[in-house]
Amino acid sequence: MPQTLRTRAPSSFATRSSTDRVPARGAMTRRVVCAALLSSLFAVPFAASHAQGRGDFPNRPLRIVVPFAPGGATDIIARTVAQKMAERMGQPVVVENKAGANGNIGAAQVARSEADGYTLLMATSAHAINQTLYRKLDYRITDFAALSNLASVPLLLVVNPTVPAKTPKELAAYAQRPAAQVNFASGGTGTAAHLAGEQFNTLAGVKMAHVPYKGGSQAQNDLIGGQVQAMFANLPEVLPQVSAGRLRPLALTGATRHASLPDVPTFAQAGYPGLDAKSWFGLFAPAATPPAIVATLSNEIAAAVRDPAVQARLKELGAEPIGDKHDAFQAYVAQEVTRWGGLVERSGASAD
Repeated sequence: MPQTLRTRAPSSFATRSSTDRVPARGAMTRRVVCAALLSSLFAVPFAASHAQGRGDFPNRPLRIVVPFAPGGATDIIARTVAQKMAERMGQPVVVENKAGANGNIGAAQVARSEADGYTLLMATSAHAINQTLYRKLDYRITDFAALSNLASVPLLLVVNPTVPAKTPKELAAYAQRPAAQVNFASGGTGTAAHLAGEQFNTLAGVKMAHVPYKGGSQAQNDLIGGQVQAMFANLPEVLPQVSAGRLRPLALTGATRHASLPDVPTFAQAGYPGLDAKSWFGLFAPAATPPAIVATLSNEIAAAVRDPAVQARLKELGAEPIGDKHDAFQAYVAQEVTRWGGLVERSGASAD
């Protein structure tokens, strides 16, 4: 007679029969598989988030907003450095022009963008000037973290060749005539070029009228066409036109003559030592950007500027490469707000 199987309490799995154990194993296997699948589903975003926390930035394209029209010094310098940044960081760096209100429209857009390091602002001296020039702004300088000062450029006073002046003093004499109507252009109200023109008015005792444009390239076109007579311009913007003889250079800001124009004197050498203005060009991120990402961007941008090919290109444009890092540039911008604020107040310039 077959032996009767004896069973014990279910708590003792070891004494169960083979017919009892198979379903139990199957059920456990299904539970384990389900648990594993659920774990894998939740593990993917967690792993991605954890990886991002480890510093996999950037893992998608970056965008640089240039708040001026294409073709000006700001645009040219931004594109030069962006190309090297893309090579170093392994992600595309797209340059987007958003001109208007002396850079304020583009700056406000970046200030409101997500602070994740993927949207940056290419700003100029106007970024500091605007803090005093405009009584109402949609952003403040404290809404940004300074990343790196890419380069600085001297300002060159140029005139249309029909203007009978070869020096700043001759231009002043020409502008002082009783019936004179001499206009000077700039890439926008409150730019370094605008304030340099106002300084010249004060120092030379003249009243050249300011004509602002939406970018240096547009102002340059009208200067060549004779619609305006003079312009304080960022050197890279007008150097090709000067070389071609379409514009006449009179004097340059800065302490020394520039290698690309050795025969053009500084303003100090031309009799106006008080006129010393220059433009700088730097990259910024929204202030709330995580410090680790700010550090990464600052280091990568500075390294891009130090690249020999980038250095050569910037110097070819007439710019002086800088490529400093976050702390140094942040301190410099604060000083610039104070310095330019004083110039704005003394000139009486206002954009409101």
